[in-house]
Amino acid sequence: MRKSLLAAAFMAFCPLLIAQQVLNNESVIKLVKAGLSDDLIISTINATPGAFDTSADGLIALKTARVSDKVVTAIVLKAAGGSTAAPASVSASGLPAGIDDVGVYYKDKNGAWTTLMPEMVDFKSNGTLMKIASAGIVKGDRNGVIENPHAKTSLTFPVVLAIYVPEGTAITEYQLYRLRLNGSAREFLSGTGGVMHVSEGATHDSVDFQPEKIAPRVYQITLPADTGKGEYGLLPPGEVESSNKGSGEKIYTVSITE
Repeated sequence: MRKSLLAAAFMAFCPLLIAQQVLNNESVIKLVKAGLSDDLIISTINATPGAFDTSADGLIALKTARVSDKVVTAIVLKAAGGSTAAPASVSASGLPAGIDDVGVYYKDKNGAWTTLMPEMVDFKSNGTLMKIASAGIVKGDRNGVIENPHAKTSLTFPVVLAIYVPEGTAITEYQLYRLRLNGSAREFLSGTGGVMHVSEGATHDSVDFQPEKIAPRVYQITLPADTGKGEYGLLPPGEVESSNKGSGEKIYTVSITE
């Protein structure tokens, strides 16, 4: 709660702190390098006097400095006397609009964040069916099994996901898998012993991803077209549980059709 209040206060007063000076291309680059979110930077651009270089060389310099297209657009609009509506996409807590609780979200066709509902996954380890939520507890290869051949959520490229991680959890503890069809179910190999990516040759179903931090404890993952069509699952961290009937652990799945 305290962190959320601090983030909200920072969003409210950041433009006032910078308002004493005129923003320019170099100022925006500094904000980007400081790790501020795009929406917060755009809010600052809209609320602060600016003297921006929107020439071809100026825009190229911004892109070279890894300023996003979203922020560059805000700069161009500001220089032309307009502003963007991006600040409305940030909630009072500092989180992107639509993201309000720990979990996984996907960006829909309208660009809005939508909750991705999880499915249950069973794991087989050393021939014994087990319920598990992560890939780093029990020794031995584990084959994850998810009922039904396809995920309920169907998306097209580029697929953009957001993960709001629990307090104290690192985004690197999440694992993304390409799921293989096996009859009426989907399966994947989760690894051999220890934490994922430790044992060589044990993660052939895992898919590397590059997370981008977009808000406190919120990370965005973009899957481009070269990832390939098919079924995918994002496995959150957790611990092994007993295999009592009716219990199960969650995996967030999507079916990418094109």
